[in-house]
Amino acid sequence: QVQLVESGGGWVQPGGFLRLSCAASGSILSSKGVAWYRQAPGSQREVVATITSNGRTNYADSVKGRFFIGRDYAKNTVYLEMNSLKPEDTALYYCNINDGLNTYWGQGTQVTVSS
Repeated sequence: QVQLVESGGGWVQPGGFLRLSCAASGSILSSKGVAWYRQAPGSQREVVATITSNGRTNYADSVKGRFFIGRDYAKNTVYLEMNSLKPEDTALYYCNINDGLNTYWGQGTQVTVSS
């Protein structure tokens, strides 16, 4: 059973920076595509950024140019760097892997952007 664990969330003022991490045991994070989703209160869960097994990335239009997804092979994690944060980025952020047979979710990490 794969367990994904997100970390790095918190409170930050508008314009600030946070770096989220997604950790898992074994090599699944380096061998499978990984996605970051977010869900704000009263809203549907939406995909924020994805990275394929060969490193191709894609971003939601709302975060393009501000958020960056990547792999930290030394730490065996997938990170989401979030720059120029806006209040509308406030949400619970989830790490996700869909390997075609199973879908795995972490418990989420809260990001709050406010002054």
